[in-house]
Amino acid sequence: MEYVLGVDLGTSAVKVLLVSKEGHVVDEVSKDYPLYHDQPGYSEQDPGDWVKQTKAALKELTARVDDPSQIKGMSFSGQMHGLVLLGKDKKPLRRAILWNDTRTTKECREIEEKVGIETLHQQTKNPALEGFTLPKILWVKHNEPDIYAQADVFLLPKDYVRFQLAGDLSMDYSDAAGTLLLNVSEKTWSNEMCEKTGVDLSLCPTLVGSYDETGTVLPAVAEETGLSADCKVFAGGADNACGAIGAGILEDGLTLSSTGTSGVVLSFEETGDKDFQGQVHYFNHGDPTAYYTMGVTLAAGYSLSWFKDTFAKDISFNELVAEAGASTVGAKGLLYTPYIVGERTPYPDSLIRASFIGAHASHTRGDFARAVIEGITFSLNESVHIFREKGKTVNKVVASGGGAKSDLWLQIQADVFEAEVVTLSNEQGPGMGAAILAAVGSGWFSDLKTCAKAFVTYDKSYYPIEENKQAYQELFSLYQQIYPQTKAISHGLAKFR
Repeated sequence: MEYVLGVDLGTSAVKVLLVSKEGHVVDEVSKDYPLYHDQPGYSEQDPGDWVKQTKAALKELTARVDDPSQIKGMSFSGQMHGLVLLGKDKKPLRRAILWNDTRTTKECREIEEKVGIETLHQQTKNPALEGFTLPKILWVKHNEPDIYAQADVFLLPKDYVRFQLAGDLSMDYSDAAGTLLLNVSEKTWSNEMCEKTGVDLSLCPTLVGSYDETGTVLPAVAEETGLSADCKVFAGGADNACGAIGAGILEDGLTLSSTGTSGVVLSFEETGDKDFQGQVHYFNHGDPTAYYTMGVTLAAGYSLSWFKDTFAKDISFNELVAEAGASTVGAKGLLYTPYIVGERTPYPDSLIRASFIGAHASHTRGDFARAVIEGITFSLNESVHIFREKGKTVNKVVASGGGAKSDLWLQIQADVFEAEVVTLSNEQGPGMGAAILAAVGSGWFSDLKTCAKAFVTYDKSYYPIEENKQAYQELFSLYQQIYPQTKAISHGLAKFR
């Protein structure tokens, strides 16, 4: 039996899936690695840790396969935006600066000033945010000039691991779209972005498609991991692009709602010419002919875990959700905004903070819990709302993550999104998307859509309840008024935190 590998390089761990030609996950291995927070707002990792733990995961997995030579291909999903600077010897010059590092606010304003908001959105389709790669490059240039002067090329996290396994220096379009250096529509590095920000175009690696072959496993790596040196290696994609592929988001009308610590709403786009004016992220898809739009709620599942840890330590999550289920639509007149760590979409505001609005003496803990779940869903719906305002069709939403583990929450999503909500039969996230890329690259299927139909199946479906839908329309309108009316208060309170 032949297999492919999907390698998902996350922020806390690398996860490797062994997937059969039928799309079954035969085995999986996960290995974690440390994060470094040397100062407030700093978040870094050692690229060597990624390589070490990926090799360890591969070795453990191949040891359990009867014939590792039957592993025909591998591809990658990776945490986006992280900066890996390599010198002329192709070794890292410093630790990688990660997507969740927030030291680059000054550089973001510099980009806006030098490039101009209109040009920024026209070229990159995205706003200048601290998470993106270009601000990190500029931070190193300003604060570590000796290191910057030695830089020969930059890579993103999964591309560095792939380089170490297969010897190829390149970056796929879906991950490059998160650097603020790619002309997203034209799928080329932007000369204008480089020139106006003072970044040498030569730092940018070769661009490739997500299922393009980028080599085979290096002989020394094959010996170390147990893989065959004939195992083909494919470029891979950004974690959100791979998450979309792994959920079958490969045609118009399909949208992904992923609720983990943060929340993501991601929708398939057939063209790269829409203008969202930076309201949502707009990236190249792993499908070479497509794009995707994406909104982010910074504290989605984190809002519910924070509420439980603070106010309901004595009960389980299931018991807390049951209490929420005993409440009513609108939590008996209580609204919550999930801004406990700031917000991203549609309000890129690091100083805004959460609110409970409408609390009265008869509210119970279950009412507050329901308000939290509804508030998270309203925040996700801000992105759905923007998509529809721009003419996007959203008629089926694939739910994943913590928000897909509760019948109550799934029904609330269907009612708020005003769309059918479905769950995945076997949710494997970005790792499955990477495996699909490897399967298509290996020639098992002609394209991603055909492969996804074989590998991805849906389970339960939830449909809007008309009475609930109408109530949530009114509640969402009230929810949208909270941010503009609490912004000044939150900003004023910031100095007291």
